[in-house]
Parts: sequence; C-alpha cells; structure tokens
Amino acid sequence: MSEKKNQQKKNKDSKKNKGIQGPGGKHQYTFYWIVIAALLGFWLFSSQSGGFLGGPPIIDYSEFRTQIQDNNVRKVTIRGEQVEGKLKQRTALKASENDTTRYNSFITYLPSFGDEKLLTMLEEHGVQVQTLPKSDFNWWTVLLWGIPLAFLVLIGLQFFRQMKMQGQNMFQIGESKAKLQDAEKVNTTFDDVAGLKGAKTELQEIISFLKNPDKFDSLGGEIPKGVLMVGPPGTGKTLLARAVAGEAGVPYYTITGSDFMEMFVGVGAKRVRDMFEKAKEKSPAIIFIDEIDSIGRKRGAGLGGGHDEREQTLNQLLSELDGFEPNAGVVVMGATNRPDILDKALLRPGRFDRQITVHLPTQEHREQILEIHAENKKLSDEVNLEEIARSTPGFSGADLQNLLNEAALIAARHKRKAVEQQDIDQARDKVMMGLKREGIRLSDHEKKLLAYHEAGHAIVAAVLPNADPIHKVTVIPRGKAMGVTMQLPEKEKLLYEKKYMLDRMAVMMGGRAAENLIFDTATSGAENDLKQIRQLARKMVLDWGMSEEFNNIAFGSQREQVFLGEQMGNPKEYSESTAQKVDQEVQRILVEAYDRAIEAITENREILDRLADELIDREEVPGKEVMEWLNGSLDKDKKQAGEDEEQTNEETEASESEDSKEEHTEEKENSSKE
Repeated sequence: MSEKKNQQKKNKDSKKNKGIQGPGGKHQYTFYWIVIAALLGFWLFSSQSGGFLGGPPIIDYSEFRTQIQDNNVRKVTIRGEQVEGKLKQRTALKASENDTTRYNSFITYLPSFGDEKLLTMLEEHGVQVQTLPKSDFNWWTVLLWGIPLAFLVLIGLQFFRQMKMQGQNMFQIGESKAKLQDAEKVNTTFDDVAGLKGAKTELQEIISFLKNPDKFDSLGGEIPKGVLMVGPPGTGKTLLARAVAGEAGVPYYTITGSDFMEMFVGVGAKRVRDMFEKAKEKSPAIIFIDEIDSIGRKRGAGLGGGHDEREQTLNQLLSELDGFEPNAGVVVMGATNRPDILDKALLRPGRFDRQITVHLPTQEHREQILEIHAENKKLSDEVNLEEIARSTPGFSGADLQNLLNEAALIAARHKRKAVEQQDIDQARDKVMMGLKREGIRLSDHEKKLLAYHEAGHAIVAAVLPNADPIHKVTVIPRGKAMGVTMQLPEKEKLLYEKKYMLDRMAVMMGGRAAENLIFDTATSGAENDLKQIRQLARKMVLDWGMSEEFNNIAFGSQREQVFLGEQMGNPKEYSESTAQKVDQEVQRILVEAYDRAIEAITENREILDRLADELIDREEVPGKEVMEWLNGSLDKDKKQAGEDEEQTNEETEASESEDSKEEHTEEKENSSKE
C-alpha cells in the first residue's frame, strides 16, 4: 500500500513539474491564453491603433504644415498617403483646449488633391525626408482582422478537445460506448455472491454454453439469446453480472441503458448496431445492459406519446436480439428493477429467453452476505452475525454492506481497535431511522406528549399476541421522525395472516390512542401512522379479501403509474356504491384497531406511565425491559389472584367447619332430649 501511494505521489509531482494536470486542470489551456493575451497586447499598443494606448497621435495636416513653418520638424517618412514624422521639441496636442498631452512623434495623411509646395517647404526648413513604396499587403490589417478569427478558432479547438475527452467526438458520436472488460482485472466470482443459488445455476449454464457449445449442440440445444435479471434495488443484479464476467472467460461488454441516448436523433440505434457488430467479431461474447428499462419502456405509452429516439433505439435492439439476421454467439444480459414497464416484445422468448428474479435475501443468506463483507473488517468477538442477520429483515445486500461500513466508521470515530456490537447497533439505527437531529429543543409538555405517544405504541405491541416483539423505544429525533418504536420479527415472514395485520394496525393506532386517553388531544406526530394504517386497511379490503363485507373478493387498487397512460385509460372495476361500501369497511377496520389500542393501554396504564417516565429521563428504553415490566405485572396479578383464591378457600373451609360444629351441637342436643 505504501509503494502504491509513493508511486501516485511521484506521478503527481512529475505532472506538477511539467505544468500539466488532468482534464479540466488549470494549466491545460495556459499556452492558448498566453498567445491570445500577447496578440491583444500587440494590437492595443500598436501604432495602427491610432494612439489608443500610447501610440503616435494622428494630427491635422494643417498642424503638420504649421510645425514645418515653425522649424520644429526634424524628419518625415512618406509611405503612400501616410506621413510619419518626428519633432525637434515636444509640443502640446491641440485636439482640445483642456488637453495637455504632449508629443514628439505624429502621423498625418496627405490630402487627396495633393500639395505641390510640401517638398519645397521641407527643403527650406532642412527636414530630412524619407520615402517608401506603398505596400498592398498590410500586416497590421491582417493582425487586426486575424486576432478575433484566431480567438474563435481556439475556442472551437477547446470545445472539440473537451468533447473528445468525454468520449463525444463529433466524428465518433455514433460508436458504441460499451466497455470491453479485461478478464484479468475482474476478480469477482460466484464465490463472492452469497445465496441466489437458482440464479447462479442459470448463469453458470449460460457460461457453459459459451465455453463448450458442442456439449449442447449434440443434443439439439440452442444457446439462450438473452437473460433478464429482475429484482429490487441492491439485491445483487450488477454483482451477479460482474461474477459472470469473472467466470466466463469470454469477451464481456458492459453498458448502461442511458449510454445509448443522445441529443442527436438516430444515434442510439447506431450505437446498438455498432455494439453488436463488435461483439459478433469476438463471439462468443456477452453484452450486459444495466438499467435496461431506460430504453426498453413500453412503446406508445404515456400522456405525451412515445419518445422517437428511445423507440428507435428499442426497435434496433429488438432487431439485433432476434431479427431477420441470425445473432449467433452473443448473449445479452439485462438488469432492471422495473419489469412492469418493459415492452412485451422485449420479454418474449427468442429475445430474453430467461428471466431470473433476484429476491431480497433471507435470514440465512443475510448471514452469509455479512460474512463476506466482514472479511476485510476487524470485528470484536462479541459481534454475532447471526443476531445481526435476524435483526435486519428486508435489508438487501447493499444495505448490509452499508451497515458494516457505517459501523466501521463509527468505531474509527470513537478510536476503537475493533468494531463492537454497539457500533453495529448505532449503524443499524442510522440506516433504518436516519441521523440524529441535533439542536431540537422541546418543551416539557412536548416531551411528555412524545413519550406517551411512543409508549402507547410499545405497550400495544407488547400486549397483543401476534405483533412483532419490541426491540427498542426511543424519543431521540431521527430523520423525519421525532421518536421510533422499533419492532423486529422473530423469524422471516413470507405470508401474513389476517390476525397479524389486525394486531399491526392496532400497534400503529397506539400512539394516537395514548394521546387521546392521557391528554384528551391529538398531535401531528401520528400523521405517518395514520397514512400507513389507511393504506394497509385498503389493501386488506381491495387486494387481500380480508374484510367481512367483501370476504374473498379482490377488486384491485388501481395504482398504475400515470406516465404509462394506464391509470387514466382504465375505469374502476367496481361501482360507486361498492366504492362507498369499501370506504365504510376501511373505516370500520380503523375504528376497531383504535378500540383495541385503547383497551390494551387502559388495562396496562401503570406500565404506560412507567415507560413514559423512563423515556423522558433516558430517551431510550430497550424492549426487553418493557417485557420484564409487563411480565412482572402479570406475575403480580397471578400471585394476587392466587392469594385471593387461597383466602377464599380458607374462608370456605372455616365456614364449613363452623357449619359442621353447629350440626354436631344440634345432634347432641337432640340426643339429650331423647
């Protein structure tokens, strides 16, 4: 590492000594500006400028004759109609009354009608006369007209040089921007990709096709023409592409969808043709197009119609994938997180034959991803990657990499020798909830409102049986939230039951329920909760068929994107009366969730007050403490119920013994009477 830094320093010093910097450096065009400044200075200080910056002044011809008569002219040079002269003594310029400028050299011009007495006057006063032939080629005129032209030429050269540095040479603008990857520099393999066994199997088969096509040709199999990788952002689509580049051992071209588009019409289609021509020359080869949705969007869709340049580029891509001419030996890989907007012609068999879905990693795969990213980081022995994987549901591979990187930065900030568990916890809070908001000062009443709001969420989450366990309750402002009640599931959930959704909505209502129950008011802090619970309730009614009124019926929520032109063109699939019933059903679900939250908080009012007080003092309470308080309260209730039952039993036994004594006494009395 030190040798590399020394070499970079030497290169930097050598460039500095040569006066050269990279593109856009301040010394790049120094020579041009020096030339321009010299030409401008020469022009401004030249005699042809008419004395603009100190050149010989142009005087009247009558003044010239007066100076001759005053015997003050020493020498004149006549060149055509121009007369340049020198005086014996400096004389004031008579251009105006207030002008005090004095001169000893001058320029004047002979009159067009001629002056026959001029030569006689010069001889009489002993003036030295020199005559020069008139030249048709005037260097001064060339410079005066050439300087602006040279200035424009230099600007043009600078413009073309910048375009060339950016790969936009005017004569090469139609060439493909696909980069041929050097196999020796690509070190990523499938071993660097955790999980995704199905995707790696499919891609490994593509590599086998390219390396040993005879194995499949003997059975009549044809190499797939296209592979489309689909998945949420950060799940590893581009990482898989780099792994294919490291495993393939064949020419590998990479390009993004935006690299095809240009301000000139027809450039995108030409770049597609050029890219496939280069790939065919080195076939078998692989072309990877990242973010293919930028050029593969549905044609003829949107409010304003299709984009001609984009559609031409897409048409050319479709033709190259599976057109009139065969496309042998070239496999096209594409990646996108928006498959719903791709053109159908792009997805049909024969073009993208295979579609590989790259899902978010499961808990097991998250642990494997963490192990890969933790190889170059120094972790303490207390760090448990399995626990981190369990506490990060919904995290993609990119999120997990960012999590460990943030933890390493936090550890370095605190000058620790290794990354500790508390650093990872802080990094997770930062990634999930955002940065701490500094400088916020809340009044005592606002702190109390906020504490009871979060305590309401926590109590409802702790009491309801199907809610996710509480991980942490905090009133530290992070991101856009003033406080957060963090819940972490015990295990992965792939299917969500109705009872889980109902408990989740009740937890969301816990904050507003606590505000109304304790303070008899409502705050704006519940805005995000109310929006989420409304969306969840509508999905239960419209999409999942989980309502009593519309049980097992899915209407669809009509959430297509406006820019695709689908939402405005498709009418609702249900009537207005049904829409009114849907609204009523959503309202009923929300009211029930609120009532359940009120009931849970009322039954555990003592724990609610205790948690709110702790939040005001400590600002953050772990979920384990909340559960211990609730379990202690339940044990206390059970113990009290047991004591009451025992006391009741004792009273019953005492009562029975007294009754038996009375009966025995009565029997004794009766026997005595007899």
